[in-house]
Amino acid sequence: METRQKNLLKIIIKEYIKTAEPISSGLLVRKFKLPYSPATVRHEMVKLEEEGYIHQPHTSAGRVPTEKAYQFYIQNFIYNENSEPRRLQNQTKDFEIGKSNKQSLKQTAKILAAKTGLAVFWAEDEDDLHYTGISNLLSQPEFIETQQAISVSKSIDEIENIIASMFSFINNEPQILIGEENPFNTTCGSVIVKYRHGDHTGMFGIVGPMRMDYEQCLRLINYIIHKL
Repeated sequence: METRQKNLLKIIIKEYIKTAEPISSGLLVRKFKLPYSPATVRHEMVKLEEEGYIHQPHTSAGRVPTEKAYQFYIQNFIYNENSEPRRLQNQTKDFEIGKSNKQSLKQTAKILAAKTGLAVFWAEDEDDLHYTGISNLLSQPEFIETQQAISVSKSIDEIENIIASMFSFINNEPQILIGEENPFNTTCGSVIVKYRHGDHTGMFGIVGPMRMDYEQCLRLINYIIHKL
């Protein structure tokens, strides 16, 4: 992909993550003061659409990223950038991690769900599962439609089986799973990691719409793993 297309796609994805609103070429030109003419931006967006990175919803003149776009974004702009634990300003001040006990882990999961506005699960030794923030997940714009909400709700009903099946392939480095790769639901994204803490093996993760802020979630998970 050409550098200009990469830059535009990155802006489109990051803006869509923030707003959940389709992105038009006019918005890109006005809001971001791009060093390209409006005609150039329109032309490049047509190319991105032809290549399957963005598409036009029926009810809007703007474009939204596709699963292919998120995969490209994750590989080129998330995994390749520094995701080591670092200062997150006020985002981590409420975390008090160190004890591997139910109360400590439940509280960490609750804070994580509040900070991301998404759903969080935490499992230790496969048989001790806690999850929270389901209302956060279902209140996302993507799941306003009844069928989408029902689909995600069915996945939640099966969460114990899903978590058990994931223990075998999730490793000790945070993994981002989206769309067809995501065992929770193909309309969702997730950031998941497995860890050892004393005598315990655990796994926790954040689950949201495919539009979730992977960069923020990855940094928070890295921070918690660092503390553990």
